[in-house]
Amino acid sequence: MSVQTALILTLVIPFVAAILNMVLRNHDNMRDGMTFLASVLLFGTVVFLVSNYNNNANQAIMLLSVMPGLTISLNLEPLGLLFAMIASGLWIITHIFGVGYMRGNNEEHHTRFFTSFCVAIFATMGIAFSANMFTLFIFYELLTVSTYPLVAHKQTPEAKLGARTYMGILMGTSIGFLLVAVVWTWQVAGTLDFVQGGILDGKIAGAMVPILLALYVFGIGKAAIMPFHRWLPAAMVAPTPVSALLHAVAVVKAGVFTMLKVGIYIFGIDFLSQTGASEWLVWLASASILIASLIAMTKDNLKARLAYSTVSQLSYITLGMALATSMGALGGGMQIAMHAMGKITLFMCAGAIYVATHKTKISEMTGLGRAMPFTFIAFLIGSLSIIGIPPLGGSWSKWLLMVGAADANQKFAIAVLMISSLLNVAYMLPIVGRGFFLKAPVAAPVGAAVSPTSRFAEAPLLCVLPPVLTAIGTILLFFYAGQIEAFLLPIVSAQQ
Repeated sequence: MSVQTALILTLVIPFVAAILNMVLRNHDNMRDGMTFLASVLLFGTVVFLVSNYNNNANQAIMLLSVMPGLTISLNLEPLGLLFAMIASGLWIITHIFGVGYMRGNNEEHHTRFFTSFCVAIFATMGIAFSANMFTLFIFYELLTVSTYPLVAHKQTPEAKLGARTYMGILMGTSIGFLLVAVVWTWQVAGTLDFVQGGILDGKIAGAMVPILLALYVFGIGKAAIMPFHRWLPAAMVAPTPVSALLHAVAVVKAGVFTMLKVGIYIFGIDFLSQTGASEWLVWLASASILIASLIAMTKDNLKARLAYSTVSQLSYITLGMALATSMGALGGGMQIAMHAMGKITLFMCAGAIYVATHKTKISEMTGLGRAMPFTFIAFLIGSLSIIGIPPLGGSWSKWLLMVGAADANQKFAIAVLMISSLLNVAYMLPIVGRGFFLKAPVAAPVGAAVSPTSRFAEAPLLCVLPPVLTAIGTILLFFYAGQIEAFLLPIVSAQQ
């Protein structure tokens, strides 16, 4: 199989899976088994691309020419391959969890749910392998549209309101800001191709550089930079597998991935550093990190707390790009992988708790860790990775970001990252402590079919196994961080 064939298959596999989901809508086991097989095939295809990637070879493929110089094209580069590896690998885990959650919680409209999921993965693959900003923009919009039915899945007034907020902010920012930035870039540079070192040096100067950057930053609403972050907490009305998709597999990662692509391949790290165009963004990202963490501490709803944690953690990646240093960009790229593994663990644990007990509030989870030890231990490991404690993957991305901040002589940014880690401790670890070290009230039920005296009351296996696996993944990432950094190094090899 050629690299070009494999590249096309990354789009074909999830697209065909979406169609087969509808064809097999009356055969639940066949539909879910087929989707699992598709997720495995997609991951295998991405692994093939990674193993056959040649940084010095032209491995691009054009799908459609809109006009001379403006095409829908795919290409391979390290950052996109890492993103595709994360998304396709976690699709396997998320699908297993989704089947367990949807069945264990007696959710309806399974076919619509899993079909939309497949289309979202299709769009994510398109984003990961986009060869230019035009292609990325098209798949970026498709991702928003395909995930709208997932956010509105429950069809309650609250779900519909959350979905409208989700769609309104993401479409509003992308059309109102991002599209303008893309057209402006095309007008001044004459191309939208992702080029090592950027395409804007010598094409735009002065105050226009930070203005164009601002259009990109606020147009990439999926990165959830404040003040355009409200869609993320609003989308927490969706089923937990959707939350996992939003926070780890696709949507928010597509946002910060796009942010890095713009900084590295449109502006260029050197150009941002020389012009100082991203200095204002260092302050905005830092504010988002701290404010979102403080808000997370006030939330009693577990998914809401995790949502604001995501807003904070995503801003680490934006900060990495804004620092305009090679180490900052590498740290941001590594944070995509580390945060994905840690945060998907936390959300799947929240889903397992809900399936087993129908509890959503942290204050109601007293003593629950004793009845659900696997779930809460997985939650502890995911939390420690988010905090950045060795030997868990999250520690390396934070370290690289701090080194990047030191290279940029941004002492304030270093302080923000350190304070943020302490705030992570403050809003994450009390959840585990409440579950393990406080006793549940004797008269208070832990769930519909679970009593506080139960020795073992985990959710069904398909809900518990996935977060256990991803928790192990956060540990493995710690020991493979060097290989990830080496793989990403070419993205900044022509930079500082």
